[in-house]
Amino acid sequence: MAGYNYLTKEGHDKLKAELEDLKTRGRDEAARAIAEAREKGDLSENAEYDAAKNAQGMLELRINELEKVMANARILDGSHLDESKVTVLSNVTIRNLKTMKEMSYKLVSESEADLKAGRVSVSSPMGAGLLGKTVGDLAVVETPRGNMEFEIVNISID
Repeated sequence: MAGYNYLTKEGHDKLKAELEDLKTRGRDEAARAIAEAREKGDLSENAEYDAAKNAQGMLELRINELEKVMANARILDGSHLDESKVTVLSNVTIRNLKTMKEMSYKLVSESEADLKAGRVSVSSPMGAGLLGKTVGDLAVVETPRGNMEFEIVNISID
């Protein structure tokens, strides 16, 4: 994927809002927690101060990660994508050839993935196994328990 993060407009807006919140409210809360802990005395034996500094470090790490995602973000418009094969933003209905059970997933970027909502990352084993397939194709997905075979039943883009 050439280092790009392909996002939907909604996913981009959500990440942008989270980044702004972390930079403003998150940093303010971290600074306040450090100041409160600092007031409690000797910093060498102050567990609250250490915890607040660690929390600040984790906050800055998350901000850094989000900034990298946003810097390489490309917003995709589903109306310009090919529905004949599985791509990012495709809604794919697949049939497990072992159990004959059908499942539907939407392929999204890693930052938008949410399995409970049926949104699978294109970089996951399932997403990678489905990319580029057309209706009727066999997709083989590698799992720790061995390969699973799925038939592509339907592809759509909304």
